[in-house]
Amino acid sequence: MALTTKLEAVNIMISVIGESPVNTLSGTSVPVTVTQAVHALEETSKAIQSEGWHYNTEYDYPLVPDSSTSKITLPINTLKVDLDPEIYTDSDPVQRGTKLYDRKNHRETWTKELKAIITFELDFEELPEQFRHYIAVKSARIFAARFLGSREIEGFALRDEIEAKARAIESDTENADRTIFDNYSVLRVLDR
Repeated sequence: MALTTKLEAVNIMISVIGESPVNTLSGTSVPVTVTQAVHALEETSKAIQSEGWHYNTEYDYPLVPDSSTSKITLPINTLKVDLDPEIYTDSDPVQRGTKLYDRKNHRETWTKELKAIITFELDFEELPEQFRHYIAVKSARIFAARFLGSREIEGFALRDEIEAKARAIESDTENADRTIFDNYSVLRVLDR
């Protein structure tokens, strides 16, 4: 079975409102509803990925200050960034546009390389299949609600969305290989 493409996701979305499938997402003959569906898909994908999942969050990601300005420019697809508060007690970093800003010291310059926790926005085709499906189904519900405003259709789509989200969470959890010992609070108790 092949992975869900962006085109298939959009076709799922427009089928909910009773539209016929399309063969392309670009060109002059693409209906307005398809363009709106693509925007809803991208908006939903960004919102879901912003939650930070195992597949799109990296730990100990090196951030190096620019040699001439001492500023740290974040990767363009950064959704969230943080530093480990146990290690970096002298700063409070936040993302401001594409730069890393230190709220505690009121500056945007850094003196050394940092190791960050970064959540990245990935292209739809880079996502695991369970998340592609979840995003497509959730986007379909949102799109149908905006386009038709039908509570009945939204209710049917919501059930599908809940099932798809459960599968996505299960998949992400399995891949993360998490245990209760990965939790800082549990480790503190055990370390007594």
